[in-house]
Amino acid sequence: MLQIYIGIGNAVIKLLEMPKKFIDLFSGAGGFSRGFYEEGFTPILAIDNDPDCIQSYSSNFPSAITIEKDIRRITSRDLIDIVGEDVDVIIASPPCEAFTTISHNIMEDPLDRLYTDPRGRLMLKTIEIIGDLKPEIFVIENVPGILIDPIPRFIEKELHRAGYNKIYFNLLKAEDYGTPSVRKRVFISNILIKPEKKKRNIRVWEAIQDLPDPRYPNPIENHFYIPLPQRFRKKVSRLRWGSALNYYIGGNKREYKHYMRLHPRKLAPVIMGRSRFIHPYEDRLITIREQARLMGYPDRHVFRGGIEKMYNQVGESVPPTLAQAIAREVAKQI
Repeated sequence: MLQIYIGIGNAVIKLLEMPKKFIDLFSGAGGFSRGFYEEGFTPILAIDNDPDCIQSYSSNFPSAITIEKDIRRITSRDLIDIVGEDVDVIIASPPCEAFTTISHNIMEDPLDRLYTDPRGRLMLKTIEIIGDLKPEIFVIENVPGILIDPIPRFIEKELHRAGYNKIYFNLLKAEDYGTPSVRKRVFISNILIKPEKKKRNIRVWEAIQDLPDPRYPNPIENHFYIPLPQRFRKKVSRLRWGSALNYYIGGNKREYKHYMRLHPRKLAPVIMGRSRFIHPYEDRLITIREQARLMGYPDRHVFRGGIEKMYNQVGESVPPTLAQAIAREVAKQI
């Protein structure tokens, strides 16, 4: 951040503090951006190919330029023409499907995941844009599966070619920074990111207990009753904390719970795009707002689109609480 000072005698007065500007690639509904915004950064541009995500992003950050387009059809020259070359930070969340071990169609060769899989190649597109726009700091989010050897060494080589000498793979847990759900993510950056952890975790009931009954009208955005699928309605009353109405097997052969009843005194499990949860005490789905709270979103952050799309926007995002902890570290070094 640029600061301008003037000296008067022995006193130094700060006249102007220029805003720190950032671009968000693969922005989703803006969870990553929300954390940076809360730390005083200014979003100037966001790109995503999902119209509902763009609508959500625009609703939360109306001053930012939004582009609803496949990023592979955008050149760095396009972006420079729109925002110029004065970008302090680029944050990005390229799709993780090529690298996540949950996926059933992950490529066997790790390097194919980066260089052959069209989804994995979006990481290379991200690096290309970073190399062309030359932000002072960049932060790229992805799943821990991206740490499988030799993927990090080749990402590092690509970033060296883009002009960045020091590369860090920061492995962070969202629950360590005030998020009421479990989530481990890798943040690739040109600075070391090691925020101070919170002294205690926020549990499920602590996060959602003050919300009103969604079956009745209330002023809270995205907090409305959503009925369970018909096939689960008779079974839900017998469901205990931590048990689920449905289970599925991931590509890593592990069993995952779907429509699980949340334990009120524990952290919520990993929230994914397809995740649906049962309220700890009531026989209903938690609302989009309740799910957003479990991802660390403030109530002022709204979601747009159909019900499934809004749930997905919550589950596929960077938790704002974690993003804000990262932004705080970035602010110290810019």
